[in-house]
Amino acid sequence: MKFVVDKNIPLVEKAFGSLGDVIAVETGEFTSEAVHDADVLIVRSETKVNQSLLESRRVKFVGTATIGTDHIDLDYLISKGIAFASAPGCNSNSVKEYIVAALLHLSSTKGFSLKGKTIGVVGVGNVGSKVVKVAEALGMTVLQNDPPRARIEGSSIFVPLDELMSADIITLHVPLTKLGEDATYHLFDEKRISRIRSETIFINTSRGAVVETASLKKAIRDKRIASTIIDVWENESKIDTELLSAVTIGTPHIAGYSLEGKTNAVRMVREAFCDHFQIESSWDPKAELGMPDITDIKVPEDILQKEEILHRIVNQCYNIAYDDEKLSGMLTLPGMYRAEYFKKLRTNYQTRREFTNVTVHLPTQHESLKEIITALGFKCIKEKKD
Repeated sequence: MKFVVDKNIPLVEKAFGSLGDVIAVETGEFTSEAVHDADVLIVRSETKVNQSLLESRRVKFVGTATIGTDHIDLDYLISKGIAFASAPGCNSNSVKEYIVAALLHLSSTKGFSLKGKTIGVVGVGNVGSKVVKVAEALGMTVLQNDPPRARIEGSSIFVPLDELMSADIITLHVPLTKLGEDATYHLFDEKRISRIRSETIFINTSRGAVVETASLKKAIRDKRIASTIIDVWENESKIDTELLSAVTIGTPHIAGYSLEGKTNAVRMVREAFCDHFQIESSWDPKAELGMPDITDIKVPEDILQKEEILHRIVNQCYNIAYDDEKLSGMLTLPGMYRAEYFKKLRTNYQTRREFTNVTVHLPTQHESLKEIITALGFKCIKEKKD
């Protein structure tokens, strides 16, 4: 078989090289001509896979190294008998770490404690469930909203969205859907946003169109939201720069962009391909990743504030302020260059490794933090005094 793959997906050529002939192309080069004799396509979220791309082509299988599928015309693939695979949950740990980094950064720079805050998690699937656990570890009270799970499970842990709007922090982790009783397109519209308290921190790492841009801009401008952390935007890559200039932290849709998250996606799509074509073949990307730049962090004995310790640990692994600064650079460019700049930030994103690669060495006086540090994903060793 002939594979046409996005060359910006880590290890994709190694993953599929043993299964056929691999042609790697740039993200923007997925044209009908480029895939004219391809049997398999492996794409990222920026490639639209639809009739225009695939008409009269021999493609038998499409894989996307992403959680979301809104760039894929699934109805068309079904109508043509083309098999499809995505990677649900592949980068859920990466998004969880992004949320942790963002909240600890805000608590450090704005001088408040996360402990005792109430966080509302909208969508408690692969990502949201991890956010729930880490929020509880940080001492927060968690409100969970997930209508599909609530109907299926009948659990009292889930609350209606209206009951969640009084939370100190609201974070969105839902897919983008436009139909059905659980449609999420503009779930946070003007009416919904108007119910957010002015002291609230609002986070969106799901999909841009879950939030109505104009209403969010107005709420920020009118100081009806305390802080906003936005990683996903309507109309990417032509994002609203007025919104970008107004948010507290803005990043270019990279919350799930850890190296582990990306390679998990490749592994999952490869496994789905092999299952579909009944091929016995396994591949483990872990051996290919190598060691990160930082593997050990020693906590100084003279820091007294517990959340400041956590912020310093996390910041050494992932400095979210850097991503915010890079995206803010878009505001200095003429309009005609901004969309391409956004794309390049994603395509050429820095290598970011997950917390599980790092061992934290904790002095005796801070041993009470060991459980929290472990819950964040780090390995933790209590240091003995000499």
